[in-house]
Amino acid sequence: MSEPRPGEESAREDAVGEPRPSGESAREDAVGESRPSGDTVGRETVPDTREASPPLPEPGHRLRSARRVPAGVVALLVLAGAGLLLYDIAAVRAGRPAMLWRRTLARQLAERPLDDIWVLTGAGVVALLGLWLLVLAATPGLRDLLPMRSPRRDVRAGLRREAATLVLRDRALDVSGVRAARVRMRRRRADVRAVSHFRDLDDVRADLDAVLTDAVRGLGLAHPPALRVRVRRPGRKE
Repeated sequence: MSEPRPGEESAREDAVGEPRPSGESAREDAVGESRPSGDTVGRETVPDTREASPPLPEPGHRLRSARRVPAGVVALLVLAGAGLLLYDIAAVRAGRPAMLWRRTLARQLAERPLDDIWVLTGAGVVALLGLWLLVLAATPGLRDLLPMRSPRRDVRAGLRREAATLVLRDRALDVSGVRAARVRMRRRRADVRAVSHFRDLDDVRADLDAVLTDAVRGLGLAHPPALRVRVRRPGRKE
């Protein structure tokens, strides 16, 4: 075999470069590129399988109570009635006579006409009870709390009507010429009745409108109530 010439050896070194170890070359060819740490494998992202949190209620909506007492009373009554009825039915299926109350009730329902006073009274009581339960289920609780604005969706704040009433009454009494003030705070409207004894009524009403509008804005309510201001002289009834 002929010896390589000096020119050919230098050309092969320039073309190939530095030799790499066989193990490192095989690993790089098999993997392609290094795998980063975290939730990615190669170039594909592993999807996040965590459950999304439920959407939070919008701020400013009415605050609702848990209604624990009515729900507990209804649940106990239904449980007691259903348990007693199931026991009586199981006893009849086992060959024992039915309870006296069920025999009496069945006989009364079979013999009494529909226009009987006791049938009408019982039906009215049951209807009123059902209507009361429907009203409790449909109307929001905590009606004494006025919802407030909040910069965060996960924070629910409320202001009591008594506190809002006291704030408006104190601000009304600070107006010059106002001798007495009475405030009735509702959800949509605030009724203010003031008594002025020496200033012009129109001037007092204008000052009250400005002061109370600023006071309502300072309460930070989600739905500020509309103001209704009335001013009268002492001793004059509306």
